Parts: sequence; structure tokens; C-alpha cells
Amino acid sequence: MAVIDTALLWVIAGGVLEPAWVIALKKYDTAEKHRYAWLAVMVFFMYLSPFCVGMAMKTMDLGIAYSMWTGMGAVFAMIAGYVLYHEKAGIAKILLVFMILAGVTGLHLSSGWAV
Repeated sequence: MAVIDTALLWVIAGGVLEPAWVIALKKYDTAEKHRYAWLAVMVFFMYLSPFCVGMAMKTMDLGIAYSMWTGMGAVFAMIAGYVLYHEKAGIAKILLVFMILAGVTGLHLSSGWAV
């Protein structure tokens, strides 16, 4: 059974949380009620996501951690846009998202980090 490195878990957590502040920003921008609640959510996730990647960089190379974090954030933001806001996802976008995922995976594998 493979053990997942703690730094990798921190990067994944940060990548998953990254789109949360962007979604909260969109909600804040379009909300008629509870705007300041969305602002608080946005600020919370704007702190939490980089905190996670910062924790990962204690043992992971900066370039690898940051590239993985931003790549995952971009992919999850596109997925959120598709699911929550019914944004178009044509074949070109889907292929390009898979290229980002391949790049993130390649960075991870080439850096010598354990699964």
C-alpha cells in the first residue's frame, strides 16, 4: 500500500480550495443579499489556499508546489464554472485541461516525490 506524502496532500488541498475564493468572489459580485458573508468566505479561502501550499513548500520544491497548485486551481475552477455556472466546455477546452493535468502529473513524477 502506497503512502501519500504529506506535502502532496497539502498541495492537493490548496489546489482544491483555490477555486473556492473565486466562486465566493463571483457570488459576492452578483449577490443581492448576504454580500458581506460572501466577502468573508472569499477572504477566508484567499488565506487558506496559499496557506496549504505554503505548508507543502516546507518539504517540496517551490517551483513544483506552486506549479501543481496553480494547475489544479485552474482545472478545478474550470470544472466549477461548468458545473455551477453552465459555462461551455468544448472539446478544445477539455483537451487543454487534460494537458494541464498531464503537466501537473509529469511535474510531480519527475520531481522524485513519492506517491
